[in-house]
Amino acid sequence: MTTGRTSAAPTPTAGALRLVEASTTRPTSVDISGYVRQMTAHCPYLAPSLQRGLTSWTVYRADGDAEAVQAELFHAGVQAAEWLRPLLNRPHGALRCENIVLVGDVPGTRHRDLLGWPHWVLKNLYGPVGVMFGKFYAGEEEVTAAGHRIPAAPASFLPVRAAVRRRDPRFLSATPDLAAALAAADDDGRDVFEHIPTEWTEIRTWAQYLLPPAKPSPSSTGTPASPPPSKS
Repeated sequence: MTTGRTSAAPTPTAGALRLVEASTTRPTSVDISGYVRQMTAHCPYLAPSLQRGLTSWTVYRADGDAEAVQAELFHAGVQAAEWLRPLLNRPHGALRCENIVLVGDVPGTRHRDLLGWPHWVLKNLYGPVGVMFGKFYAGEEEVTAAGHRIPAAPASFLPVRAAVRRRDPRFLSATPDLAAALAAADDDGRDVFEHIPTEWTEIRTWAQYLLPPAKPSPSSTGTPASPPPSKS
């Protein structure tokens, strides 16, 4: 059983994300049916998850500034992960997946930038307890490590699911420490916030120290580091 602080992570920017559609296996606010069918060719767990009704979607609309939206996406990710944790060891727990969908725009900020930091923080918090976070951006086609094209997502979203310890570390070659933590993941019921702050700006500062060393660039301007790119 998990404890206390994780479910109480504060949301001082309440209202920056508006709930469009609560968790459902058949969202009507975004058309994901064709995309999901195509993705079954790339994820061996997706088809059986869909057949059992274990893939769900919660849709939010951005309605605030970039930092406030990031903070609330992070909080939504915490809620999804904490809901998922006790279910992973139950029958078919490995097939459960909750997807946090973002629609709407923040002027001057791409979805890539809105999802980047929450995704990086959540991966580091929950990888050691066996919960995996991915990220996909609306309209952006991905290519797998084997060179296969993945269909462009119709909306930006963060998938939250059980980590597959045999496979997922391969997607994290750019972050070997995180890959190692995921490979050895064990959910002992810990409070993932026990040794870190719960305020978003402080959490992001904590997570920045976990970034892999940046490759030197002659054009570097000293701007703050960004989360590393990854396909998961």
